[in-house]
Amino acid sequence: MSTRTAVHIRPERPTDIPGIRAVNLAAFETSTEADLVDVLRKEASPIVSLVAEDRKAIIGHILFSPVALTPHPDVQIMGLAPMAVVPARQRCGIGSALVQEGLAQCRRLGFAAVIVLGHAEYYPRFGFRPASQFGLSSQYDVPDEVFMALELDKDILRGRSGRIRYHAAFASV
Repeated sequence: MSTRTAVHIRPERPTDIPGIRAVNLAAFETSTEADLVDVLRKEASPIVSLVAEDRKAIIGHILFSPVALTPHPDVQIMGLAPMAVVPARQRCGIGSALVQEGLAQCRRLGFAAVIVLGHAEYYPRFGFRPASQFGLSSQYDVPDEVFMALELDKDILRGRSGRIRYHAAFASV
């Protein structure tokens, strides 16, 4: 019989900032992602920043921030990055819950699409496809299969090829 409680996904609060940083430091080999979250929190707007909480402890975090599609500035797109779960709780569905709630929040905010630079085997389960299928490219030189897009509004990317540009914070860390 398991004594684990249900994980609660909710928006970030100011008091969560140290816990979010700790999760990102635990999940990644360097402080790059933790530093990126700190900069985006200050400089990007709007952001969707969610935490996974278990027994009042932050065990996961996901961040979405606006990206630009050149030459189509009218299309509102969010970039998913980073997403982290403490190593002891990975592969338990926490990341999936964070992604699903984050996508729902992006929809509620009126964003038309989401892009991600991530694991080619993980993100397709949420409907992400290679961004090249939409005619999108990344400002970074990355393999096609890891740069993916998901339309939140059906066919919003049809006929809108271009280059995705991330917030300047991505270049500063």
